[in-house]
Amino acid sequence: MTKVKICGIQSWGEAKTAVDCGADALGFIFAPSPRRINPEAAREIIFKLPPFVTTVGVFVNEPPSSLLKIVDFCRLDAVQLHGDESPEYCCRLGLKVIKSFRVRESRVPPGIDAFPVQAVLLDTYVPGRPGGTGLTFDWEVARRVVAAGRTVILAGGLTPENVARAVAAVRPYAVDVASGVESGGRKDPDKVRRFIEAAKRAGEEIKELEGGN
Repeated sequence: MTKVKICGIQSWGEAKTAVDCGADALGFIFAPSPRRINPEAAREIIFKLPPFVTTVGVFVNEPPSSLLKIVDFCRLDAVQLHGDESPEYCCRLGLKVIKSFRVRESRVPPGIDAFPVQAVLLDTYVPGRPGGTGLTFDWEVARRVVAAGRTVILAGGLTPENVARAVAAVRPYAVDVASGVESGGRKDPDKVRRFIEAAKRAGEEIKELEGGN
């Protein structure tokens, strides 16, 4: 079943809406971004969440010591790294790690095989932007990474209108969205609901086609 992560959560209202609509994971951004949240606010939200919702901290080139302090303080379940972090950096953390790679020119990002992480997130390459571009890339690249046996989280320009096609084309472990479910820079409850419904429905259809129970 395709998992759904709603990223860039900034308030309890946004978090509750996402969870009520069936989100499997919530992302909290601790790096420079219009959706950045401070650890105190994130912790307050996280402590209110049901027990089976995964919480993910998003970081960019954060020193390990401060990253680990935020993880411990907020009780995060995993981290998502969007900077120039090395495989050694990822291993030293001793955490569940999602490493982001930006796709350009329809090529599998170089060096992806060197990262022994729990999942790779594929996003669209835009110069000077570590993520959150709101633009799609060639999903055939993601298909190749899935076929190679990696656990893939698909991001980049996903919306309620195209996420079903993305899931059908790539068959990722999960999809990740931020701006695609926003209006005026805040999470739009209707878009969140439609996005999650479309992603889950597409995942169920794939399961049925493959003869799953």
